Amino acid sequence: MEVAMHRRLFRRSFLSVAAVIGAVASPNVADAQTMERLANKAKELVAPIAGKTDDRLEKVATFDHQVTGVTVSEDGRIFVNFPRWSEDVPVSVAEVMKDGSIRPYPDDEWNAWRNVKMSEISAKDHFVTVQSVVADGRGSLWVVDPAAPNSEKIVKDGPKLVQIDLKTNAVKRVYPFGPDIAGPASYLNDVRIAPDGAFAYFTDSGMPGGLVVLDLNSGKAWRVLSDDPSTQFEKDVVVQVDGKPLRRPDGRQPLFNADSIALSKDGETLYWKALTGKTMYRISTEALQRATQDPSTARAEKYADTEPTDGLWIDDQNRIYLSTIENDGVKILGPDGKVTSFLQDSRLRWPDTFAQGPDGTMYITASHIQDSPWFHQGWADDSFTLFKFAPPK
Repeated sequence: MEVAMHRRLFRRSFLSVAAVIGAVASPNVADAQTMERLANKAKELVAPIAGKTDDRLEKVATFDHQVTGVTVSEDGRIFVNFPRWSEDVPVSVAEVMKDGSIRPYPDDEWNAWRNVKMSEISAKDHFVTVQSVVADGRGSLWVVDPAAPNSEKIVKDGPKLVQIDLKTNAVKRVYPFGPDIAGPASYLNDVRIAPDGAFAYFTDSGMPGGLVVLDLNSGKAWRVLSDDPSTQFEKDVVVQVDGKPLRRPDGRQPLFNADSIALSKDGETLYWKALTGKTMYRISTEALQRATQDPSTARAEKYADTEPTDGLWIDDQNRIYLSTIENDGVKILGPDGKVTSFLQDSRLRWPDTFAQGPDGTMYITASHIQDSPWFHQGWADDSFTLFKFAPPK
């Protein structure tokens, strides 16, 4: 009864706000984009009444720009990244300070690249479009830079993996990728570092989709399962948000290839799936390493049926966490193959990347991709937030 009353109050409140907006707005003072933003702000004010929230999900920090990746070092330092998609972001990689503020990492210079200065600033030694950050628990932060502003054509000499020493806060090594690894339509999405620090494994969600293996000692890289069905979007899968198919203004649906990635704790098995897909695959890392001689020997194995997801994470109990786009939630795939819902929260609009701290706390970003200018005239909701939660026992 009380819930029903709150819902009625929400409807009345929202309609009242909409009525006020309509009364004061005219073509001369408010365009469609402004109306949309005002309406979404009104919904945000009454979200605790209208939306489904979970008290286990705790806000860590909020940001002024779209966030995708998050990672936590072995000593508890938190790092995030802001991709250069719909705007020319002022910071690509940042450390989140104790008070929730951010500082460019490792320094201002590495974050100095801008779209408007692309002819002036080298893409080799600056962050262009950072998609992922991963702390390896061995003293390094790894930064994946597909170097494709707005997720379009890559910037020449830009695709790279950057290793930063967390003790000195300085770049230790840069691994550049040539066009044979990161072609003009590629988009290196995420990375996992082998426990022994010998190899790095990537998903490429661009065209063609695939996996990339990098020998961190020699610097040699090779593509595996490139344009293979296991790394491509599934044609019969439609990404849905807010109860309806997600579409661009021209009617196209998002078709993202290999995206989600996870590495078993022993480093022997790699898991991945296309974002626009429901099938999770796996392969032994030994096979990926051997593929440097003959890529055709690598065979993907179907592991599980899931749903459109963005982030994956494996915990010490071999449970795979799934950030589920369609229901603003987190689900868990157990070793028995059963998927169970863990939490659902309306604040998790497009739950993106997972990370786990040294105390076991889980972190997750909300990147609001469905609210972005890719699908609207402007941002429909820009509440970019980093959350944390305690995993189930």
